[in-house]
Amino acid sequence: MKNDVLDDKYFMQMALAEAEDAYSEDEIPVGAVIVSDGKIIAKAHNLTETLKDVTAHAEVLAITAAENALGAKYLPECTIYVTLEPCLMCAAAIAHAHIQRVVFGASDPKKGYSTFLDKFPSKAEIVKGVLAEQSAKILKDFFVNIRS
Repeated sequence: MKNDVLDDKYFMQMALAEAEDAYSEDEIPVGAVIVSDGKIIAKAHNLTETLKDVTAHAEVLAITAAENALGAKYLPECTIYVTLEPCLMCAAAIAHAHIQRVVFGASDPKKGYSTFLDKFPSKAEIVKGVLAEQSAKILKDFFVNIRS
């Protein structure tokens, strides 16, 4: 259990680095990494503005990259780390990819899946609040910056 907590923090820090990349590109700072066998196989950050694509969320881009890395349609032995609670679209993509574990940082009371659903739309293990303060801070800083 203790190693899981340490691993979760480590991999969430990697997702936060992706969120920082998004911030520097004037994208909403959300980052995601996907881990298999203790190794990062995919990482991504939001690119909705850059690609002019509302589906270019960090989770969706990371899932595509992970499937390509493994040459597989499904990711049943993977964990996704994401700095913000997945929205409905991303939760559905995670469920369809059969990802077994979801670890997220900050909650999203406006668009997070839990605002609309009683539970995650798959049997994935859900771990909430890992590095939540750091994940929330980068989002808050971003929105303060763009509004000023």
